[in-house]
Amino acid sequence: MNTATNPAGPNSLSDRIGILVKVLRAEVPECLAAGAIDMTTGMLLAVETVDNHPQEVLDLLAAATLDLFQGRNVVMIEDIWKERRGIRLERHYFQEILVNSDNLTHLFIRTESRDDVVIVVVCRKTVNVGMLFAQARRVLKDTGRL
Repeated sequence: MNTATNPAGPNSLSDRIGILVKVLRAEVPECLAAGAIDMTTGMLLAVETVDNHPQEVLDLLAAATLDLFQGRNVVMIEDIWKERRGIRLERHYFQEILVNSDNLTHLFIRTESRDDVVIVVVCRKTVNVGMLFAQARRVLKDTGRL
């Protein structure tokens, strides 16, 4: 986007998230889709895919991501583990989650600079999981703070 189409300017949060998602899609091995979800609203902020997916599928992915990281039981487990380990940070305990389906591998990562944004990378199941983690982490680090 340029400033003519984005009144917030070229360095807006929306632009930075859009760039992050594009770079993830391009640089993570065997990546079929990448997206970013706002954990305060459960809304999809940006997405890049190799196929056109129905909006309801993308909305369900965003809702599932919210449940995965901040569902009632997950938050309860985080609180118990933080208490037992003496962790006093307000930061969320779970930072990365890997989910394998029959054909795909999904990696969900909270961004370091904004724990209210989770990125998701969807790859073929044949992906080397170590490379998936390494490349996704590298892109998050190199693309800068949100």
